[in-house]
Amino acid sequence: MLRFMSVGDSMTIGSAGEHTWRYRMWQHLCATYGGPFTFVGPRETLHDQTTDAPTSYAYADPDFPRAHLAGWGEGWHHMAPLIREMVSTCRADVLLVSLGLIDLGFYTDAEQTADNVRVFVAEARAADPRIRMAVLPVIPNIRAEADPSFATQVTRFNDLLAKTVIDLDEPDSPLLLATPPASYDIHTDTYDGTHPNADGEHKIAQAFAEAMYEGWGLGGPYTGS
Repeated sequence: MLRFMSVGDSMTIGSAGEHTWRYRMWQHLCATYGGPFTFVGPRETLHDQTTDAPTSYAYADPDFPRAHLAGWGEGWHHMAPLIREMVSTCRADVLLVSLGLIDLGFYTDAEQTADNVRVFVAEARAADPRIRMAVLPVIPNIRAEADPSFATQVTRFNDLLAKTVIDLDEPDSPLLLATPPASYDIHTDTYDGTHPNADGEHKIAQAFAEAMYEGWGLGGPYTGS
């Protein structure tokens, strides 16, 4: 049984009424992965925007393993101290990580955020020396479009993230950098310039799916639409 854990911020936890990219990934793996698998993590809920709390179970389709490690307003800064225990207790085999926007927006600059990536990787491997990780850069968002200094930090962090992935990749614990689809457009793939709509959910799932297929031979070409 291959156990995937999605680690992320508001784009990963999703909001009440949404499918989430986690669901799209579930559909994809059901169609392309030949062995048993599941999703694991300490949390199952969506974020309820009316109460600003992670208390909703109102998935557009709840019929999938909803476990995850994601939270509205959380970043590498928050997840690095948690990941060792979560990998250990949830027995995760593969981490699908989408973090960084919150860090750069509120907590750390590009260099400090990259340092937290290194801590995260080390802590995950301390729990399981054979853990596999696929990491998504900070994807296009409305703040980067409107704020040139923030856009510079995003570009700088994504460059550092790519170098960090190369530096830390190991045969026994491979690290992949996912590439957002070139067609990702905040005006058509999000509902507010940051959070994915149905099209955006598919494109984030596609980024992880194609990275795992091309890098590890896991699954197949993305089957969503």
